[in-house]
Amino acid sequence: MTTSTRGAVKVPAVLVLEDGRTFSGRAYGAVGETFGEAVFSTGMSGYQETLTDPSYHRQVVVMTAPHVGNTGVNDDDPESGRIWVSGYVVRDPARVSSNWRATRTLDEELERQGVVGISGIDTRALTRHLRERGAMRVGIFSGDAWTGVREEALLAKVKAQPQMKGANLAAEVATKEPYVVPAIGEKKFTVAAVDLGIKGMTPRRMAERGIEVHVLPATATVEDIYAVQPDGVFFSNGPGDPATADGPVAVMRAVLERRTPLFGICFGNQILGRALGFGTYKLKYGHRGINQPVQDRTTGKVEVTAHNHGFAVDAPLDKVSDTPYGRAEVSHVCLNDNVVEGLQLLDQPAFSVQYHPEAAAGPHDAAYLFDRFVTLMEAERA
Repeated sequence: MTTSTRGAVKVPAVLVLEDGRTFSGRAYGAVGETFGEAVFSTGMSGYQETLTDPSYHRQVVVMTAPHVGNTGVNDDDPESGRIWVSGYVVRDPARVSSNWRATRTLDEELERQGVVGISGIDTRALTRHLRERGAMRVGIFSGDAWTGVREEALLAKVKAQPQMKGANLAAEVATKEPYVVPAIGEKKFTVAAVDLGIKGMTPRRMAERGIEVHVLPATATVEDIYAVQPDGVFFSNGPGDPATADGPVAVMRAVLERRTPLFGICFGNQILGRALGFGTYKLKYGHRGINQPVQDRTTGKVEVTAHNHGFAVDAPLDKVSDTPYGRAEVSHVCLNDNVVEGLQLLDQPAFSVQYHPEAAAGPHDAAYLFDRFVTLMEAERA
């Protein structure tokens, strides 16, 4: 339940973590209550893309940058048709927005879409707490949801919420009906893209390279994929625990059996990991932001990349692995913690990365990966 904050910007609010720690502040966006997994994002810009990324479904995002909202909100930058975060946590929200593209303020947009947030808290302390204790369930309460309610009752509500581990969420955010993003300029290839929570910039990056993209629901079958006569198949980013994605894993294995060029991003990387026989696991606090260093082990180059993932693939970094579809190796690795950030097959045209090469808010170091996908399709056609 949410209500308006208009004219009531000093409404008190409280954030309650499942381990009992609390932070008091002021309502930001809508007034009411909300729940999710508390995670932090280290990006200093691109907050509009973060808010509208379907991969943040059922997560309460803590911004580590102290000042948020400076550039307001516009109608060009959203990655989907709505805000997907469950809640939003900022330290010092901008009192006014200042950008020629802005059409409204960030707090107005949060309020318009019913997103409950909190401001005026020590986000550095909260971030350090999450780094030390790990991502956990959280609730934000303001207005009638907090007034006169005992802290023990609020904590009980938080603990009653479902965990992110074991959550099957892709179908909740994916398109229900197929749609087509036409190629820009001359059409060179057709790609079937399985939407597990796809960002709007992803098919656009492919369209810029002459690819006609057929975006299919998360429940798409092998028959649905090959009905569009694809030159390549793409599996997108998305929310939830990859251990629950048995359907997409089975579909990807069928694609691998046909040796069709394949590219996966984020959740798609985890699906490929599972399809090859590797396990997945939950990271302590995940990678979220637009400043994560990753090494492409095939070239030795280091990229600054955009991330949003709380799960990772458990694959060996020091050897080539035998799989039912040929040899596979880890192609990319995070330089902060050696987490697997990419996989590639050596005996057929398939690869994936854990991060976001479409990176609408930047940086664009990894945009070459779409060219790599095009190269695979060109080679297969030849």
